[in-house]
Amino acid sequence: MATDPAPQSYEDLIRVIHDRYEDMSRSYQKIAVYLTQNPNDVAVLSVNALADACGVHASSLVRFAQAIGYGGFKDLQAVFQRRLTTAAPGFDARVRALEAELGGREDRSEMSFLRDLVVRDMASLQDLLSDTTTEQISAAAKLMEAADVIYLIGQLRSIPVVELLRYILTMLGKRVVLLDPGGGLATHMARAARPNDLLVAVSFRFYATEVVNIVEESAARAVPIVAISDSTLSPLAKNAQVLFAVPEHEYTFSRSLAAPMCLAQALAVALAARLQNGTDHPRIPIVTTA
Repeated sequence: MATDPAPQSYEDLIRVIHDRYEDMSRSYQKIAVYLTQNPNDVAVLSVNALADACGVHASSLVRFAQAIGYGGFKDLQAVFQRRLTTAAPGFDARVRALEAELGGREDRSEMSFLRDLVVRDMASLQDLLSDTTTEQISAAAKLMEAADVIYLIGQLRSIPVVELLRYILTMLGKRVVLLDPGGGLATHMARAARPNDLLVAVSFRFYATEVVNIVEESAARAVPIVAISDSTLSPLAKNAQVLFAVPEHEYTFSRSLAAPMCLAQALAVALAARLQNGTDHPRIPIVTTA
């Protein structure tokens, strides 16, 4: 990466990272993702602790900072520290606060796994509420309302999110096509999407190749895209009219879908309110049996 004058504000720094991300080495990309997803931790942790979290050597963080234009990592960290004075608590801080509120972990039984997951899910949901804007929700709901057909794509761990959306959007009377990978037809089905439709894509690290390809091909045909992913550096980000970046945090065994599922429900309710003439109490029809 070429050396330019160091960004003086957090916003400028993140902009530079985004602009240079595609040309970075793999280790620098790992650092970039961590910096953008965990700005509060970057402000307070030591360079060695951050290197462990990124999975790189501490010297890589120093060289990364110098490549951005800083004299060393401390200069880059100072930008994050200035931001921290007005920022909401980060994920780890929220977890510690919730654990303190609920009591320290003393139970080592299987039940303790549930408790730990619930605490982390609560922290993830708090982050979602802090990081999502009214403008994002409104823009996504507007695109969903205007679309003739809403195409949904998500694979691997993202499947539950798009399945939920398919159910709710269908119940709201929208024409929905789930780009199911079964039979290898998802890519071919996606080519039917037009600029008056909408593609909702969900993918988290490690990003499903077919999902990324479908997003890129759809964008080339001017199909609007709403993306739910884990980072503003996600390969889905550059082609999305609306991007919801829902950072994933390391879990002991699996990574939670609590925040993405909640976001999907919120988008559906926002759409329901529009379809039901802006009611303050939108309702989604429920399938019942006699």
